Amino acid sequence: MKKRLFAALGASVALLAACSGGGGGTAGGSKELGPIVDKVIYNVVMDQTVAIKDTAEGKTDVFFTGLNGSTYKGIDQNDLAKLDVYAVPSGSWSLLTNPIPNQAPYVHTTKDGKKVFNPLAIREIRYALNWLIDRKKLVDEVLQGTGEPMMTPMTPGQPGTYKYNLVAANLGMTAQGNEKKAIEDITKAMEAAAVLPENKGKLLKYGQFWTYEGKPVTIRFVIRVDDPSGRLPAGNYIADQLEKAGLKVERLLYDRSKASKLVYGGDPADYEWTMYTEGWGAGATRRWWDVTISQMYAPYYGYMPGGATEGFWNYKNDEIDRLAQKSYNGWFLTSDEYWTDNLKATKLGLEDAVRIYLVSQMQYYVANKGRFNSRMLYGLGDGLNNWSVRSADVKPNDKGEKVLRVTQYSARGGLFMSAWDPVGVDGFSDAYSAAIVEACTDLSTFEAPNDAADTPLRVKWDEKKVITKIEAGPEGKLVGKISVPKEATIYNSKTKQWESGIEYKDVGDGKYDYVKNDNITAYSEATSTYIYGKWHSGQPVTIADLMYASAFVAEWANKDSEDDLYYDEAYASQYQAFLPISKGGVVNKDGSFTNYYDFNWPMDAARVAANGVPSPKAGNPGRQTLVSWEITEALAKLVVEGSMSGTVYSFSSDPAFTEVDVINPTCVADIKAKLQEFVEAKYVPDPIKQWVKPEEAVARYNAAIKFIDTYGNAYISNGPFFISKVDYNANYVELSAFRDSYPYKADYWPNKLKTTLTRIDEVKVPATASKAKDVTIDVAVSAVLYPADTASPADNKAKVTATLVLADGTEKVYTAKHVKDGAFQVVIPAKDMSGLKEGNYTLVLQSAFSTEAPSVVPTSLVLLP
Repeated sequence: MKKRLFAALGASVALLAACSGGGGGTAGGSKELGPIVDKVIYNVVMDQTVAIKDTAEGKTDVFFTGLNGSTYKGIDQNDLAKLDVYAVPSGSWSLLTNPIPNQAPYVHTTKDGKKVFNPLAIREIRYALNWLIDRKKLVDEVLQGTGEPMMTPMTPGQPGTYKYNLVAANLGMTAQGNEKKAIEDITKAMEAAAVLPENKGKLLKYGQFWTYEGKPVTIRFVIRVDDPSGRLPAGNYIADQLEKAGLKVERLLYDRSKASKLVYGGDPADYEWTMYTEGWGAGATRRWWDVTISQMYAPYYGYMPGGATEGFWNYKNDEIDRLAQKSYNGWFLTSDEYWTDNLKATKLGLEDAVRIYLVSQMQYYVANKGRFNSRMLYGLGDGLNNWSVRSADVKPNDKGEKVLRVTQYSARGGLFMSAWDPVGVDGFSDAYSAAIVEACTDLSTFEAPNDAADTPLRVKWDEKKVITKIEAGPEGKLVGKISVPKEATIYNSKTKQWESGIEYKDVGDGKYDYVKNDNITAYSEATSTYIYGKWHSGQPVTIADLMYASAFVAEWANKDSEDDLYYDEAYASQYQAFLPISKGGVVNKDGSFTNYYDFNWPMDAARVAANGVPSPKAGNPGRQTLVSWEITEALAKLVVEGSMSGTVYSFSSDPAFTEVDVINPTCVADIKAKLQEFVEAKYVPDPIKQWVKPEEAVARYNAAIKFIDTYGNAYISNGPFFISKVDYNANYVELSAFRDSYPYKADYWPNKLKTTLTRIDEVKVPATASKAKDVTIDVAVSAVLYPADTASPADNKAKVTATLVLADGTEKVYTAKHVKDGAFQVVIPAKDMSGLKEGNYTLVLQSAFSTEAPSVVPTSLVLLP
């Protein structure tokens, strides 16, 4: 299963190529190419207190795992004085339920023939958990105040989230819950199930607990034991609450590895679990949250029970899928439509309650203050990330080398928790691998850590050449008004050819196919240039890499026949809905690409541009992973043709197979053997034969084999670092700087991403407001340098607003007056208050200097007569 969000759709935008790739230019700065540091060394500890002490004493440079509030508050003051702290609201907890069979009479027959009654198959019971759980109690007692109650997947206080969180409020959800109501609702739902003909005389309540065929109705609750101050006490509290409602709880105290394999890698039909205490990192700093709806509520994305794995029982909700894909894929006309669909999908997710959010966490990342020349870049919404590693500037050792030492926490003492599969949707599914591999990988674009803006990384675009023309057609369906030229092509997985005059469409009943069309139109047109450079093997990145990626996506997302071996259902579940976006592409005489695609984003032109760029990324959607085409092709052949070792490989985490893994020694040996076969056969994959000569392909294969022999892994990517050493026994990974033709100098991005942001420090709202008087709200605002984290009072260039959300959902926005530096005042006039009903109103304060993501503080206003 995946925990990281958003991949640019460039990998699924098909292109017509007529030239070979060139190199990218060097951007700004005076330092050498690549990153600032020369090496990065990752290790792992099993005790967070040890990691904190090691960081304070300089035995390691940075502890890359966020600390919860209780752990952070327990740091010795002498140690704390030696630490630089990055405090970020980047964590959250949720409950994932297994709702099998998700329909009456709620009885599931296991594979060994046993019948079990699953109370969490009843939607009303799942929904009632929102009132059974006191989220404020979890924040106050477990998180010790370092967090907030959370009802939706959107982090409270982050930009663009308050509209989503209002959905939960409008459903009556509160931070404290309502235990009495919840127990009554659960009892009522169980009583209704008990009178169903199939359950009569079988589903009965004896004493405290409900029983089915004489045995207690039991929730098999997986609780993370390796989070002893967090999810363990939280899980025990929730279990106690469930038992108050008459549902017996079997507390399965598992660590991360065992829990993840069981919950995310197993078939829900095995019925080995029915509830799990999930923990999440934010994954990114976000400006838009549609991808979060897809990830956390929509079955198609692969994060819901069953994981969209072929042969497993899978939770389904077609309406959430439809709405989520519509927003994620840019298939809407106006911003109002976007918000309407997203809020509706959020409401459906809350009501179906298969995943239930509990709390957000403030997390604290610590680094040794004396080792760094300056603070690292970091995600304002997700904490330390790959930009931290890319921008880290540590003092050199005696040899003049800059070596960054990174420590991560794992209760089992392992860095290698999931398969390093760069193709399948389940690969790189843990934070440990992501922290390592993302520093080695350059996608075409990224969401900036300081403001979440879509930013070009390995492409260049001119927003003047990003055009969108769209209108509402029959039955409200969108119609693109840009004519796609005849020379634009996409890859046809059936004919194995690049073709013009065809498009990939939904042909009904949820089926997709290639359709001939002499008058293809698109929503958008964008022209961009790819910045090529070299792969870590030393081979040049060429246009063939871009073409191969598009073809690979089309090939593996489509089941062209019943016996199509080049198909993976979980992969298809995510990528197939993207394919209709592409309407074709053309390579221009200057080497730039013009892509035509059905993607609209009226709120942000940069997002339109970012979704129309070429990319060599062929798989693992939603994660920052990328390998060269020869490695992807070798992995595909291992899955389809078999391996030298006899291992049966897959692109999924199906326990019946072994998932491919570019650092596992057995799989790496099999990859090497497959590459050697390619060399002997002078093999060139069909989709790129017109761009790659056999001798060029052989050179790629031999370079990849040399890389494997030298470094012991097959993660050949294009980022500022490469993986130079892997030690499974010592849980040790080393990265080395990659400077050969890298397109950016070391100081380019640290300088580019420096910025000044606003921060709302305090909001003073009257305890109560009167209809007869103006309401005055005082707001204290600072100007904060990022990433230095130094603050000063904000001047009159800061724009501060207060949004009053009315009962019908409409909003009134009031602009604050600059009183003095750091102090702003909002006045809501009595004439506006006089027409409102008494009650509690949501008030959202926001501040910003320009177009950056604003600082947001939601609060409330109580109106009396």
